[in-house]
Amino acid sequence: MKKYISIRTIGLFAAAAIAGSSCTKNFESYNTNPTSLTNSQSLAIINSAYGPLEQEIYHNYQVAQNLSADGFAGYLMSPTPFKASYDLNYGLVDGWDRNGFVDQYNYIMAPVSKIAAAGARSGRPELWAVALAIQVDAMNRVTDRFGPIPYSKAGTSLTAVPYDAQKDVYNMFFAQLDTAASNLNTYIAAHPNDTTSLGANDLVYQGHMDKWLKFVNSLRLRLAMRIVKADATTAQAQAEKAMTAAGGLMSTPADDAKFQQSGGRNNDIWIVAFQYQGDCRLNAAIATYMNGYNDPRLPKYASPATDPTVVAAVGSGKYVGIRIGISIAAKADYVNYAGPNTDQTFTQTAPQTLMTAAESWFLKAEAAVRGWNGAGDAKTDYETGINTSFQQWGVSAGGYLSDATSTETAYVDPKNAANNSPALSTITIQWDPAAANETKLERIITQKWIAMFPDGQEGWADYRRTGYPRLFPVVNNTSGGTISTTTQIRRLAFPQSEYTSNGAAVQNAVSGLLNGPDNGGTRLWWDVNKGNF
Repeated sequence: MKKYISIRTIGLFAAAAIAGSSCTKNFESYNTNPTSLTNSQSLAIINSAYGPLEQEIYHNYQVAQNLSADGFAGYLMSPTPFKASYDLNYGLVDGWDRNGFVDQYNYIMAPVSKIAAAGARSGRPELWAVALAIQVDAMNRVTDRFGPIPYSKAGTSLTAVPYDAQKDVYNMFFAQLDTAASNLNTYIAAHPNDTTSLGANDLVYQGHMDKWLKFVNSLRLRLAMRIVKADATTAQAQAEKAMTAAGGLMSTPADDAKFQQSGGRNNDIWIVAFQYQGDCRLNAAIATYMNGYNDPRLPKYASPATDPTVVAAVGSGKYVGIRIGISIAAKADYVNYAGPNTDQTFTQTAPQTLMTAAESWFLKAEAAVRGWNGAGDAKTDYETGINTSFQQWGVSAGGYLSDATSTETAYVDPKNAANNSPALSTITIQWDPAAANETKLERIITQKWIAMFPDGQEGWADYRRTGYPRLFPVVNNTSGGTISTTTQIRRLAFPQSEYTSNGAAVQNAVSGLLNGPDNGGTRLWWDVNKGNF
Protein backbone atom coordinates (compact mmCIF):
# COMPACT_ATOMS: atom_id res chain seq x y z
CA MET A 1 0.00 0.00 0.00
CA LYS A 2 1.36 3.37 -0.98
CA LYS A 3 0.96 6.36 1.31
CA TYR A 4 -2.30 7.89 0.12
CA ILE A 5 -1.53 11.47 -0.91
CA SER A 6 -4.09 13.45 -2.81
CA ILE A 7 -2.59 16.36 -4.73
CA ARG A 8 -5.24 18.75 -5.91
CA THR A 9 -6.13 22.38 -6.24
CA ILE A 10 -8.38 23.21 -3.30
CA GLY A 11 -10.74 26.16 -3.29
CA LEU A 12 -9.61 28.98 -1.06
CA PHE A 13 -12.58 28.58 1.25
CA ALA A 14 -12.12 24.85 1.76
CA ALA A 15 -8.38 25.28 2.15
CA ALA A 16 -8.94 27.54 5.13
CA ALA A 17 -10.98 24.81 6.79
CA ILE A 18 -8.12 22.35 6.64
CA ALA A 19 -5.27 24.78 7.21
CA GLY A 20 -2.61 23.29 9.43
CA SER A 21 -3.22 19.68 8.42
CA SER A 22 -1.25 17.91 5.73
CA CYS A 23 -2.59 15.73 2.93
CA THR A 24 -1.31 12.61 4.68
CA LYS A 25 -2.74 10.51 7.45
CA ASN A 26 -1.88 13.13 10.10
CA PHE A 27 -5.03 15.14 10.79
CA GLU A 28 -5.99 17.97 13.07
CA SER A 29 -8.43 17.14 15.82
CA TYR A 30 -11.92 16.88 14.41
CA ASN A 31 -13.39 18.90 17.27
CA THR A 32 -11.71 22.12 16.13
CA ASN A 33 -13.98 24.98 17.13
CA PRO A 34 -15.40 26.36 13.86
CA THR A 35 -15.40 29.87 15.29
CA SER A 36 -11.60 29.69 15.44
CA LEU A 37 -11.31 29.16 11.71
CA THR A 38 -10.43 32.15 9.57
CA ASN A 39 -13.65 33.82 8.47
CA SER A 40 -12.36 36.34 5.96
CA GLN A 41 -14.23 34.81 3.05
CA SER A 42 -17.52 36.32 2.00
CA LEU A 43 -20.67 34.91 0.50
CA ALA A 44 -19.43 36.07 -2.87
CA ILE A 45 -16.71 33.41 -3.04
CA ILE A 46 -18.05 30.45 -1.07
CA ASN A 47 -18.95 28.75 -4.36
CA SER A 48 -15.30 27.74 -4.66
CA ALA A 49 -15.68 25.46 -1.65
CA TYR A 50 -18.17 23.09 -3.24
CA GLY A 51 -16.06 21.12 -5.69
CA PRO A 52 -13.43 20.15 -3.09
CA LEU A 53 -16.19 19.48 -0.57
CA GLU A 54 -17.92 17.02 -2.91
CA GLN A 55 -14.66 15.23 -3.65
CA GLU A 56 -13.77 14.87 0.03
CA ILE A 57 -16.68 12.53 0.70
CA TYR A 58 -14.23 9.81 -0.37
CA HIS A 59 -11.16 11.24 1.36
CA ASN A 60 -8.44 8.64 1.99
CA TYR A 61 -10.52 6.07 0.12
CA GLN A 62 -8.13 3.13 0.36
CA VAL A 63 -7.90 2.99 4.13
CA ALA A 64 -11.25 4.62 4.92
CA GLN A 65 -13.34 2.32 2.73
CA ASN A 66 -11.57 0.05 0.26
CA LEU A 67 -9.70 -2.08 2.80
CA SER A 68 -12.81 -2.48 4.92
CA ALA A 69 -16.35 -1.82 3.64
CA ASP A 70 -15.62 -2.68 0.00
CA GLY A 71 -14.47 -6.11 1.11
CA PHE A 72 -17.19 -6.58 3.75
CA ALA A 73 -19.76 -5.84 1.01
CA GLY A 74 -18.42 -8.58 -1.27
CA TYR A 75 -17.38 -6.11 -3.98
CA LEU A 76 -13.59 -5.84 -3.86
CA MET A 77 -10.65 -7.57 -2.21
CA SER A 78 -6.95 -6.92 -1.85
CA PRO A 79 -4.29 -9.43 -2.96
CA THR A 80 -1.70 -7.61 -0.88
CA PRO A 81 -0.73 -9.10 2.53
CA PHE A 82 -0.25 -5.75 4.21
CA LYS A 83 -0.29 -7.39 7.63
CA ALA A 84 -0.80 -10.88 9.02
CA SER A 85 -4.02 -9.58 10.55
CA TYR A 86 -5.98 -6.69 9.03
CA ASP A 87 -9.54 -5.56 8.31
CA LEU A 88 -10.25 -8.03 5.51
CA ASN A 89 -9.76 -10.93 7.89
CA TYR A 90 -11.25 -9.04 10.85
CA GLY A 91 -7.98 -8.06 12.54
CA LEU A 92 -9.02 -4.41 12.58
CA VAL A 93 -6.24 -1.89 11.98
CA ASP A 94 -6.80 1.22 14.07
CA GLY A 95 -4.46 3.35 11.97
CA TRP A 96 -6.56 2.65 8.89
CA ASP A 97 -10.04 2.74 10.36
CA ARG A 98 -9.34 6.05 12.09
CA ASN A 99 -9.51 7.71 8.69
CA GLY A 100 -13.10 6.59 8.22
CA PHE A 101 -13.97 8.36 11.47
CA VAL A 102 -11.85 11.52 11.55
CA ASP A 103 -11.69 12.57 7.92
CA GLN A 104 -15.29 13.64 7.53
CA TYR A 105 -15.01 16.01 10.47
CA ASN A 106 -11.90 17.67 9.04
CA TYR A 107 -12.84 17.69 5.38
CA ILE A 108 -16.65 17.95 5.44
CA MET A 109 -18.00 19.33 8.71
CA ALA A 110 -15.28 21.97 9.17
CA PRO A 111 -15.83 23.50 5.69
CA VAL A 112 -19.61 23.29 6.12
CA SER A 113 -19.23 25.18 9.40
CA LYS A 114 -17.32 27.82 7.49
CA ILE A 115 -20.09 28.03 4.90
CA ALA A 116 -22.56 28.60 7.72
CA ALA A 117 -20.32 31.19 9.39
CA ALA A 118 -20.12 33.11 6.13
CA GLY A 119 -23.88 33.62 6.26
CA ALA A 120 -25.10 31.03 3.75
CA ARG A 121 -28.07 29.97 5.87
CA SER A 122 -29.89 33.21 5.17
CA GLY A 123 -27.80 34.85 2.48
CA ARG A 124 -27.53 31.90 0.08
CA PRO A 125 -30.09 29.34 1.30
CA GLU A 126 -29.81 27.24 -1.88
CA LEU A 127 -26.08 26.83 -1.26
CA TRP A 128 -26.75 25.98 2.36
CA ALA A 129 -29.14 23.27 1.13
CA VAL A 130 -26.42 21.70 -1.00
CA ALA A 131 -23.94 21.89 1.89
CA LEU A 132 -26.41 20.11 4.15
CA ALA A 133 -27.01 17.38 1.56
CA ILE A 134 -23.26 16.79 1.24
CA GLN A 135 -22.81 16.74 5.02
CA VAL A 136 -25.66 14.28 5.59
CA ASP A 137 -24.33 11.94 2.90
CA ALA A 138 -20.80 12.08 4.29
CA MET A 139 -21.66 11.78 7.97
CA ASN A 140 -24.14 8.99 7.31
CA ARG A 141 -21.13 7.01 6.10
CA VAL A 142 -19.40 7.67 9.44
CA THR A 143 -22.28 6.71 11.70
CA ASP A 144 -22.97 3.60 9.64
CA ARG A 145 -19.36 2.49 10.14
CA PHE A 146 -19.14 3.18 13.87
CA GLY A 147 -22.60 3.77 15.41
CA PRO A 148 -22.92 6.65 17.88
CA ILE A 149 -20.84 9.66 16.81
CA PRO A 150 -20.31 13.27 17.87
CA TYR A 151 -22.69 15.26 15.71
CA SER A 152 -24.88 17.85 17.40
CA LYS A 153 -21.95 19.22 19.40
CA ALA A 154 -19.13 18.64 16.93
CA GLY A 155 -17.02 21.78 16.68
CA THR A 156 -18.25 23.33 19.92
CA SER A 157 -15.33 22.38 22.16
CA LEU A 158 -11.58 22.09 21.90
CA THR A 159 -11.30 19.44 24.62
CA ALA A 160 -14.40 17.22 24.73
CA VAL A 161 -17.24 16.46 22.38
CA PRO A 162 -20.17 14.28 23.50
CA TYR A 163 -21.53 11.53 21.30
CA ASP A 164 -25.09 11.31 20.02
CA ALA A 165 -27.05 8.08 19.89
CA GLN A 166 -27.36 6.81 16.35
CA LYS A 167 -31.15 7.18 16.47
CA ASP A 168 -30.70 10.85 17.31
CA VAL A 169 -28.14 11.29 14.54
CA TYR A 170 -30.62 9.91 12.02
CA ASN A 171 -33.33 12.23 13.29
CA MET A 172 -30.96 15.16 12.84
CA PHE A 173 -30.23 13.96 9.31
CA PHE A 174 -33.93 13.97 8.51
CA ALA A 175 -34.33 17.48 9.95
CA GLN A 176 -31.39 18.73 7.90
CA LEU A 177 -32.86 17.18 4.77
CA ASP A 178 -36.13 19.00 5.59
CA THR A 179 -34.24 22.28 5.53
CA ALA A 180 -32.41 21.37 2.35
CA ALA A 181 -35.60 20.39 0.54
CA SER A 182 -37.46 23.51 1.67
CA ASN A 183 -34.62 25.81 0.58
CA LEU A 184 -34.28 24.11 -2.78
CA ASN A 185 -38.00 24.17 -3.49
CA THR A 186 -38.12 27.88 -2.74
CA TYR A 187 -35.12 28.61 -4.93
CA ILE A 188 -36.35 26.51 -7.85
CA ALA A 189 -39.76 28.20 -7.77
CA ALA A 190 -38.12 31.62 -7.99
CA HIS A 191 -35.34 30.63 -10.41
CA PRO A 192 -36.64 27.91 -12.74
CA ASN A 193 -33.97 26.26 -14.91
CA ASP A 194 -31.27 28.50 -13.46
CA THR A 195 -27.80 26.95 -12.97
CA THR A 196 -25.77 30.07 -12.20
CA SER A 197 -25.86 29.84 -8.40
CA LEU A 198 -23.10 27.20 -8.33
CA GLY A 199 -22.45 26.57 -11.99
CA ALA A 200 -19.14 24.86 -12.78
CA ASN A 201 -18.09 24.99 -9.12
CA ASP A 202 -20.55 22.13 -8.60
CA LEU A 203 -18.75 18.97 -9.72
CA VAL A 204 -21.86 16.80 -9.17
CA TYR A 205 -24.76 18.56 -10.92
CA GLN A 206 -23.13 21.65 -12.45
CA GLY A 207 -25.50 23.94 -10.59
CA HIS A 208 -28.78 22.18 -11.43
CA MET A 209 -30.71 22.69 -8.19
CA ASP A 210 -33.60 20.53 -9.43
CA LYS A 211 -31.22 17.59 -9.50
CA TRP A 212 -29.96 18.39 -6.01
CA LEU A 213 -33.59 18.29 -4.86
CA LYS A 214 -34.00 14.82 -6.37
CA PHE A 215 -30.81 13.76 -4.59
CA VAL A 216 -32.10 15.10 -1.25
CA ASN A 217 -35.38 13.21 -1.66
CA SER A 218 -33.60 10.01 -2.69
CA LEU A 219 -31.10 10.26 0.17
CA ARG A 220 -34.03 10.60 2.56
CA LEU A 221 -35.50 7.39 1.13
CA ARG A 222 -32.17 5.58 1.55
CA LEU A 223 -31.89 6.64 5.19
CA ALA A 224 -35.54 5.84 5.88
CA MET A 225 -35.15 2.28 4.64
CA ARG A 226 -31.96 1.85 6.65
CA ILE A 227 -33.83 2.19 9.95
CA VAL A 228 -36.91 0.14 9.09
CA LYS A 229 -36.18 -2.66 11.57
CA ALA A 230 -35.26 -0.32 14.42
CA ASP A 231 -37.98 2.33 14.01
CA ALA A 232 -40.59 1.21 11.51
CA THR A 233 -42.89 4.16 12.17
CA THR A 234 -40.28 6.81 11.41
CA ALA A 235 -38.96 4.77 8.50
CA GLN A 236 -42.36 4.63 6.82
CA ALA A 237 -43.14 8.29 7.48
CA GLN A 238 -39.81 9.47 6.07
CA ALA A 239 -39.98 7.11 3.11
CA GLU A 240 -43.48 8.24 2.18
CA LYS A 241 -42.38 11.86 2.50
CA ALA A 242 -39.50 11.13 0.11
CA MET A 243 -41.62 9.26 -2.43
CA THR A 244 -44.32 11.92 -2.57
CA ALA A 245 -42.10 14.98 -2.27
CA ALA A 246 -42.06 17.87 -4.72
CA GLY A 247 -39.25 17.45 -7.19
CA GLY A 248 -39.45 13.67 -7.14
CA LEU A 249 -36.72 11.05 -6.83
CA MET A 250 -33.74 10.32 -9.01
CA SER A 251 -35.26 8.29 -11.85
CA THR A 252 -32.87 8.10 -14.82
CA PRO A 253 -29.07 7.89 -15.13
CA ALA A 254 -29.05 11.61 -15.93
CA ASP A 255 -30.00 12.12 -12.25
CA ASP A 256 -27.10 10.06 -10.87
CA ALA A 257 -25.06 11.90 -8.25
CA LYS A 258 -21.40 11.63 -9.25
CA PHE A 259 -18.59 14.09 -8.93
CA GLN A 260 -16.20 14.87 -11.73
CA GLN A 261 -12.46 14.77 -11.11
CA SER A 262 -10.88 18.19 -10.88
CA GLY A 263 -7.77 19.94 -9.58
CA GLY A 264 -5.46 17.01 -10.22
CA ARG A 265 -7.64 14.49 -8.36
CA ASN A 266 -7.73 10.94 -9.74
CA ASN A 267 -10.42 8.27 -9.54
CA ASP A 268 -9.91 6.35 -6.31
CA ILE A 269 -10.45 2.89 -7.75
CA TRP A 270 -7.99 3.69 -10.52
CA ILE A 271 -5.47 4.67 -7.84
CA VAL A 272 -5.75 1.48 -5.78
CA ALA A 273 -6.26 -0.93 -8.69
CA PHE A 274 -3.87 0.57 -11.27
CA GLN A 275 -1.53 3.16 -9.79
CA TYR A 276 -0.91 0.99 -6.72
CA GLN A 277 -0.21 -1.96 -9.04
CA GLY A 278 -3.17 -4.13 -8.23
CA ASP A 279 -3.78 -3.46 -4.53
CA CYS A 280 -7.49 -3.85 -5.35
CA ARG A 281 -9.02 -6.88 -7.10
CA LEU A 282 -12.54 -8.24 -7.61
CA ASN A 283 -14.23 -10.00 -4.70
CA ALA A 284 -15.36 -13.59 -5.20
CA ALA A 285 -18.92 -12.74 -4.11
CA ILE A 286 -19.77 -10.23 -6.85
CA ALA A 287 -18.03 -12.46 -9.41
CA THR A 288 -20.03 -15.57 -8.52
CA TYR A 289 -23.37 -13.78 -8.68
CA MET A 290 -22.68 -11.98 -11.94
CA ASN A 291 -21.12 -15.08 -13.55
CA GLY A 292 -24.14 -17.11 -12.51
CA TYR A 293 -26.55 -14.56 -13.92
CA ASN A 294 -24.54 -14.13 -17.14
CA ASP A 295 -24.73 -10.45 -16.29
CA PRO A 296 -23.68 -8.25 -19.24
CA ARG A 297 -22.53 -5.53 -16.84
CA LEU A 298 -19.64 -7.69 -15.61
CA PRO A 299 -17.17 -6.65 -18.35
CA LYS A 300 -17.95 -3.02 -17.48
CA TYR A 301 -17.25 -3.67 -13.81
CA ALA A 302 -14.16 -5.84 -14.15
CA SER A 303 -11.31 -7.13 -16.26
CA PRO A 304 -10.81 -10.91 -16.53
CA ALA A 305 -8.19 -12.84 -14.61
CA THR A 306 -4.86 -13.27 -16.37
CA ASP A 307 -3.15 -15.47 -13.81
CA PRO A 308 -1.70 -18.50 -15.66
CA THR A 309 -3.05 -20.96 -13.10
CA VAL A 310 -6.54 -19.51 -13.41
CA VAL A 311 -6.40 -19.47 -17.21
CA ALA A 312 -5.20 -23.09 -17.26
CA ALA A 313 -8.01 -24.15 -14.93
CA VAL A 314 -11.02 -22.26 -16.34
CA GLY A 315 -9.86 -20.68 -19.59
CA SER A 316 -9.06 -17.14 -20.64
CA GLY A 317 -11.46 -14.24 -20.31
CA LYS A 318 -12.96 -15.51 -17.04
CA TYR A 319 -13.86 -13.45 -14.02
CA VAL A 320 -12.46 -15.22 -10.97
CA GLY A 321 -12.31 -13.03 -7.87
CA ILE A 322 -10.64 -13.42 -4.49
CA ARG A 323 -12.57 -14.68 -1.50
CA ILE A 324 -12.44 -12.42 1.54
CA GLY A 325 -10.13 -13.36 4.39
CA ILE A 326 -7.98 -15.95 2.65
CA SER A 327 -4.31 -16.56 3.47
CA ILE A 328 -2.07 -14.73 1.01
CA ALA A 329 1.68 -15.19 1.27
CA ALA A 330 2.72 -12.74 -1.45
CA LYS A 331 0.97 -10.18 -3.61
CA ALA A 332 2.06 -11.99 -6.78
CA ASP A 333 -0.05 -15.00 -5.78
CA TYR A 334 -3.40 -13.28 -6.43
CA VAL A 335 -2.70 -9.93 -8.08
CA ASN A 336 -3.63 -11.28 -11.52
CA TYR A 337 -7.09 -12.46 -10.52
CA ALA A 338 -9.98 -10.39 -11.94
CA GLY A 339 -9.86 -6.72 -11.02
CA PRO A 340 -11.78 -3.49 -11.55
CA ASN A 341 -11.89 -2.42 -15.20
CA THR A 342 -9.44 0.47 -15.14
CA ASP A 343 -9.06 0.51 -18.93
CA GLN A 344 -12.60 1.60 -19.80
CA THR A 345 -14.66 2.23 -16.66
CA PHE A 346 -12.61 3.20 -13.64
CA THR A 347 -10.14 5.27 -15.58
CA GLN A 348 -7.83 7.89 -14.13
CA THR A 349 -10.30 10.74 -14.63
CA ALA A 350 -13.58 8.84 -14.37
CA PRO A 351 -16.21 10.46 -12.12
CA GLN A 352 -17.15 8.77 -8.84
CA THR A 353 -20.70 7.95 -7.89
CA LEU A 354 -22.42 8.93 -4.65
CA MET A 355 -25.89 7.56 -5.48
CA THR A 356 -27.70 6.30 -8.56
CA ALA A 357 -31.24 6.46 -9.87
CA ALA A 358 -31.24 2.65 -10.00
CA GLU A 359 -30.90 2.56 -6.21
CA SER A 360 -33.96 4.78 -5.87
CA TRP A 361 -36.05 2.33 -7.88
CA PHE A 362 -34.94 -0.61 -5.73
CA LEU A 363 -35.73 1.36 -2.59
CA LYS A 364 -39.21 2.00 -4.01
CA ALA A 365 -39.58 -1.70 -4.82
CA GLU A 366 -38.90 -2.62 -1.21
CA ALA A 367 -41.27 0.10 -0.02
CA ALA A 368 -43.94 -1.30 -2.34
CA VAL A 369 -43.54 -4.78 -0.87
CA ARG A 370 -44.01 -3.18 2.54
CA GLY A 371 -47.22 -1.52 1.32
CA TRP A 372 -46.10 2.08 1.76
CA ASN A 373 -47.82 5.00 0.05
CA GLY A 374 -46.12 6.46 -2.97
CA ALA A 375 -44.11 3.35 -3.80
CA GLY A 376 -46.14 2.15 -6.77
CA ASP A 377 -45.96 -1.44 -8.00
CA ALA A 378 -43.14 -3.64 -6.70
CA LYS A 379 -42.61 -5.53 -9.96
CA THR A 380 -42.49 -2.32 -12.00
CA ASP A 381 -40.10 -0.66 -9.56
CA TYR A 382 -37.84 -3.72 -9.43
CA GLU A 383 -37.65 -4.12 -13.20
CA THR A 384 -37.18 -0.39 -13.71
CA GLY A 385 -34.30 -0.51 -11.25
CA ILE A 386 -32.59 -3.21 -13.29
CA ASN A 387 -33.25 -1.46 -16.59
CA THR A 388 -32.01 1.85 -15.20
CA SER A 389 -28.78 0.21 -14.05
CA PHE A 390 -28.27 -1.34 -17.48
CA GLN A 391 -28.81 2.09 -19.03
CA GLN A 392 -26.30 3.59 -16.60
CA TRP A 393 -23.66 1.09 -17.69
CA GLY A 394 -24.55 1.29 -21.38
CA VAL A 395 -25.46 -2.35 -21.94
CA SER A 396 -28.55 -4.15 -23.19
CA ALA A 397 -30.65 -6.13 -20.74
CA GLY A 398 -31.70 -8.65 -23.38
CA GLY A 399 -33.54 -11.49 -21.66
CA TYR A 400 -32.12 -10.73 -18.21
CA LEU A 401 -35.45 -9.81 -16.62
CA SER A 402 -37.15 -13.00 -17.79
CA ASP A 403 -34.41 -15.33 -16.52
CA ALA A 404 -36.10 -17.55 -13.94
CA THR A 405 -33.39 -20.22 -13.68
CA SER A 406 -29.93 -18.67 -13.35
CA THR A 407 -28.45 -18.43 -9.85
CA GLU A 408 -25.15 -17.67 -8.17
CA THR A 409 -22.32 -20.06 -9.07
CA ALA A 410 -20.05 -21.85 -6.63
CA TYR A 411 -16.65 -20.34 -5.90
CA VAL A 412 -13.59 -22.31 -6.94
CA ASP A 413 -10.12 -20.97 -6.24
CA PRO A 414 -7.78 -22.65 -8.74
CA LYS A 415 -4.84 -22.06 -6.39
CA ASN A 416 -6.23 -23.30 -3.09
CA ALA A 417 -9.23 -25.60 -2.68
CA ALA A 418 -9.46 -24.58 0.99
CA ASN A 419 -10.96 -21.32 -0.24
CA ASN A 420 -13.75 -23.00 -2.26
CA SER A 421 -17.39 -22.60 -1.35
CA PRO A 422 -20.69 -23.80 -2.76
CA ALA A 423 -23.09 -21.11 -3.90
CA LEU A 424 -24.92 -19.64 -0.92
CA SER A 425 -27.93 -18.26 -2.79
CA THR A 426 -30.59 -19.82 -4.97
CA ILE A 427 -32.35 -16.54 -5.75
CA THR A 428 -33.19 -16.02 -9.43
CA ILE A 429 -33.73 -12.82 -11.39
CA GLN A 430 -37.30 -12.89 -12.73
CA TRP A 431 -39.87 -11.21 -10.48
CA ASP A 432 -42.31 -13.62 -8.86
CA PRO A 433 -45.44 -11.91 -7.51
CA ALA A 434 -46.44 -15.08 -5.67
CA ALA A 435 -43.19 -15.32 -3.71
CA ALA A 436 -43.09 -14.74 0.03
CA ASN A 437 -42.12 -11.24 1.10
CA GLU A 438 -38.78 -12.50 2.40
CA THR A 439 -37.97 -13.97 -1.01
CA LYS A 440 -39.03 -10.73 -2.67
CA LEU A 441 -36.71 -8.84 -0.33
CA GLU A 442 -33.76 -11.09 -1.16
CA ARG A 443 -34.42 -10.68 -4.89
CA ILE A 444 -34.63 -6.88 -4.60
CA ILE A 445 -31.55 -6.50 -2.41
CA THR A 446 -29.47 -8.87 -4.54
CA GLN A 447 -30.15 -6.88 -7.69
CA LYS A 448 -29.78 -3.59 -5.83
CA TRP A 449 -26.39 -4.76 -4.55
CA ILE A 450 -25.22 -5.61 -8.05
CA ALA A 451 -26.41 -2.22 -9.31
CA MET A 452 -24.69 -0.24 -6.52
CA PHE A 453 -21.22 -1.61 -7.30
CA PRO A 454 -18.59 -0.46 -6.34
CA ASP A 455 -19.91 1.51 -3.33
CA GLY A 456 -19.04 -0.93 -0.56
CA GLN A 457 -20.25 1.44 2.13
CA GLU A 458 -23.84 1.04 0.93
CA GLY A 459 -23.47 -2.62 0.02
CA TRP A 460 -22.18 -3.46 3.50
CA ALA A 461 -24.96 -1.45 5.17
CA ASP A 462 -27.65 -3.27 3.19
CA TYR A 463 -26.09 -6.64 4.00
CA ARG A 464 -26.11 -5.86 7.72
CA ARG A 465 -29.69 -4.62 7.60
CA THR A 466 -31.18 -7.46 5.55
CA GLY A 467 -28.71 -10.36 5.43
CA TYR A 468 -28.69 -10.08 1.63
CA PRO A 469 -27.09 -10.83 -0.65
CA ARG A 470 -25.74 -14.01 0.91
CA LEU A 471 -22.01 -13.39 1.17
CA PHE A 472 -19.07 -15.74 1.69
CA PRO A 473 -17.69 -15.51 5.22
CA VAL A 474 -14.02 -14.81 5.81
CA VAL A 475 -11.81 -17.87 5.50
CA ASN A 476 -9.47 -16.81 8.32
CA ASN A 477 -10.98 -14.85 11.19
CA THR A 478 -8.25 -13.10 13.19
CA SER A 479 -10.55 -11.12 15.48
CA GLY A 480 -9.81 -13.30 18.49
CA GLY A 481 -13.46 -14.19 18.88
CA THR A 482 -14.89 -10.68 18.97
CA ILE A 483 -16.46 -11.01 15.50
CA SER A 484 -18.54 -14.02 14.46
CA THR A 485 -17.46 -15.65 11.21
CA THR A 486 -21.07 -16.62 10.56
CA THR A 487 -22.74 -13.34 11.50
CA GLN A 488 -19.88 -11.39 9.92
CA ILE A 489 -18.57 -7.97 10.88
CA ARG A 490 -21.14 -5.40 12.05
CA ARG A 491 -19.14 -2.20 12.66
CA LEU A 492 -15.67 -0.71 13.11
CA ALA A 493 -14.22 0.06 16.54
CA PHE A 494 -13.82 3.66 17.62
CA PRO A 495 -10.27 4.89 16.93
CA GLN A 496 -7.79 4.82 19.79
CA SER A 497 -7.24 8.55 19.27
CA GLU A 498 -10.74 9.07 20.64
CA TYR A 499 -9.79 7.36 23.89
CA THR A 500 -6.76 9.64 24.10
CA SER A 501 -8.27 12.98 23.12
CA ASN A 502 -11.99 12.55 23.86
CA GLY A 503 -11.86 9.79 26.45
CA ALA A 504 -14.80 10.55 28.72
CA ALA A 505 -17.13 11.07 25.78
CA VAL A 506 -16.20 7.87 23.98
CA GLN A 507 -16.38 5.87 27.21
CA ASN A 508 -19.87 7.25 27.83
CA ALA A 509 -20.83 6.33 24.28
CA VAL A 510 -19.62 2.76 24.71
CA SER A 511 -21.31 2.27 28.05
CA GLY A 512 -24.56 4.10 27.31
CA LEU A 513 -25.16 4.36 23.58
CA LEU A 514 -23.57 1.30 22.00
CA ASN A 515 -25.31 -2.07 22.07
CA GLY A 516 -22.25 -3.92 23.31
CA PRO A 517 -18.47 -3.74 23.56
CA ASP A 518 -16.44 -1.49 21.28
CA ASN A 519 -15.50 -4.11 18.70
CA GLY A 520 -16.54 -5.28 15.26
CA GLY A 521 -19.08 -7.78 16.52
CA THR A 522 -21.48 -5.28 18.10
CA ARG A 523 -24.56 -4.37 16.09
CA LEU A 524 -25.52 -0.78 15.34
CA TRP A 525 -28.87 0.67 16.46
CA TRP A 526 -30.54 0.02 13.10
CA ASP A 527 -28.95 -3.43 12.74
CA VAL A 528 -31.68 -5.27 14.60
CA ASN A 529 -31.25 -9.02 15.07
CA LYS A 530 -34.74 -10.17 14.18
CA GLY A 531 -36.70 -11.37 11.16
CA ASN A 532 -35.28 -9.77 8.07
CA PHE A 533 -38.47 -8.43 6.52
